[in-house]
Amino acid sequence: MSKDFEQISTKPGFMKHNGGVLFRNISENKYEFKSIINENHLNAAGITHGGYIAALIDAGAGTAAHRVSGNAPCVTISLELKYIGASKVGDEILGTVNILKKTKTLVFLNCEIKSAEYTIASASGVWKILKIKPSDLGPGG
Repeated sequence: MSKDFEQISTKPGFMKHNGGVLFRNISENKYEFKSIINENHLNAAGITHGGYIAALIDAGAGTAAHRVSGNAPCVTISLELKYIGASKVGDEILGTVNILKKTKTLVFLNCEIKSAEYTIASASGVWKILKIKPSDLGPGG
């Protein structure tokens, strides 16, 4: 569908502050997102902090849920992560989201994040499709 990645972190907030997330549609039920690891993403051991990985997956997979639901606002109900490998400064990490099922009110998906060499994390989650307009969410919504 979309060959080019677009920056989705356009409003002030956590992900924009941390370098942003690039996103693209691959097909009706498959999406990709990516980010480059920099020094403020690291933990004391010098590898990417698990909290940043979780936030990145939440942002990328949440955007996929938003897109598959016709751009309705969506919120995370559950997100289960498995940390498999590590990444370091300069690594470009790519997330792939597969939409498993979409109902009128829920989106079920799985996600995998990889560096060029190996898998970093995998996740599965459920997002709630909200029946409100983004403007009803207040500032930043």
